[in-house]
Amino acid sequence: MIIINQKMGSDAALTFAYFIFICIVVVFPPPSYSAGDTFTHSRATYHGSPDGLGTPTGACGFGEYGRTVNDGKVAGVSRLFRAGRGCGACYQVRCKAPYLCSDDGVEVVATDYGEGDHTDFIMSPTAFSRMGYNPTASHELFAYGVVDVEFQRIPCRGYGVLFKIHEQTRYPHYLAIVILSVAGKSDVVDVDFWDEERNEWSGMRRPYGAVFDTTPPPKSTSIKLRFHVSGSEGLTWLEAPNAIPSGWKLGATYQSNVNLN
Repeated sequence: MIIINQKMGSDAALTFAYFIFICIVVVFPPPSYSAGDTFTHSRATYHGSPDGLGTPTGACGFGEYGRTVNDGKVAGVSRLFRAGRGCGACYQVRCKAPYLCSDDGVEVVATDYGEGDHTDFIMSPTAFSRMGYNPTASHELFAYGVVDVEFQRIPCRGYGVLFKIHEQTRYPHYLAIVILSVAGKSDVVDVDFWDEERNEWSGMRRPYGAVFDTTPPPKSTSIKLRFHVSGSEGLTWLEAPNAIPSGWKLGATYQSNVNLN
């Protein structure tokens, strides 16, 4: 409480009050903001799936992995797709329907591209239902069809870059890999392979989604890759010697030894 001496003149009293006001503004810091303030408002819906999981087809090129990863809690994304760079990104999404939504929402992995009614997420039924605080609430959410949500990017679990030899590979004429996930909040922007004949790095093409390919591929039995990664420290090239080991198999999944955490 501020008390002004009544014996002061009016001008002096006003000056004193103004001085106290300035001190209060300077001494007391502005309110801090919680992590919840990093959430972005959007909308979400769901797609039909008889088993509640994702789909083995999709713009990311994940195949069966895109159907079952994260226990089927997956989503097609629109503007978050970012020409394929958003494939494999992880998000916390929580709905805003009154009395129906849990505090934590659901953690989903982006596995496809999809557009809805001004939505950023088109979820698998399994993911969509997890936003409700109980089974009854989840059932009511499905009746809404489209719900208001808020979301934030969260770190994906894992270590290094997880990738698969794409089934369309026809070695030694054509090689394609699919980036399935990147630990943390990082994105793979580009992929190079080491060309031993030319003694230099050579870039792979991104034909769609998270697929990178090259024609013709390197002739070495094991293939060294490097990943151009966009993360908290900006753009960084990370080398992975023998990322594709000798004796690699079509459709096999490999974990690179690059450290992204």
